[in-house]
Amino acid sequence: MKEWRGIQREEIPWYPTIDAEKCISCRTCVDFCKNDVLAMDETTGKATVKTPFNCVVECRTCARLCPAGAITFPDEEAFTAYLKEKLERS
Repeated sequence: MKEWRGIQREEIPWYPTIDAEKCISCRTCVDFCKNDVLAMDETTGKATVKTPFNCVVECRTCARLCPAGAITFPDEEAFTAYLKEKLERS
């Protein structure tokens, strides 16, 4: 199992969310991410999250590159608070 700072990766809710209505099917995110997190849905032609826990914790590059603004990540403050609590319990 993969870990990040001593926390099991599957316990860390860090991965992109894609708004299919905003996605313009440009493939920018899929082509950028080398961790196999994203894929194009064959039915809709839109980007989807294929393997969320392959996402590098705190990486937001796909969201920054998305020309349509279709990709979001967890709220930074809430995520930081979650991590702090998790690390304190470890």
